[in-house]
Amino acid sequence: MDLVDLIEEKRFIGQEFLTWLWWRSEERGGSVEIPEYGDIVVAFEKHMLLEYGEGESAEKLICSGLKAELQEARTGLQVGKKLEQARVRIVKDDHEYNFTLAAGLMEFRNVRLPKTAGTESEESGSREEVEGMILERLFLYEDLVQTVNALFRQFLERRTSDEWSGELEKVRTWVVDNRHIVS
Repeated sequence: MDLVDLIEEKRFIGQEFLTWLWWRSEERGGSVEIPEYGDIVVAFEKHMLLEYGEGESAEKLICSGLKAELQEARTGLQVGKKLEQARVRIVKDDHEYNFTLAAGLMEFRNVRLPKTAGTESEESGSREEVEGMILERLFLYEDLVQTVNALFRQFLERRTSDEWSGELEKVRTWVVDNRHIVS
């Protein structure tokens, strides 16, 4: 089996992760606990892409709009479509990250990092200030990646545990329930 076949065979893990994360984000009203960080805010918004089938017979469903209008995406999950990419907002500490996560390769797209005093400055600044701004942006990007990796690690730990069947049943119930679960 070559690398391309292996990636294609395992892409369901990313799709399951996105669906699980969406459920987790709605389970507690947007708050998701990560053991290393505490509670963070995770919200799915504006844009989702779902897929069904493979190869040339694959169907794609693009859902966009406000959070309330993403019911169409939930309906897609009900009929067996898989969540392939989603626009996500994460708020951690005082930083807000907006990005699209493509499930197949866990690829970050259209990343909007938090605005900071260094990046908001209108002045061109000295070379040191520019270097500082670049380093700050790199730090923020790395923080985003580490946060998503921590969420993915949490998913994988649950996915491979004995508790998965119970959690999977909760996700399935959430998919078919027309109301948002907030507990």
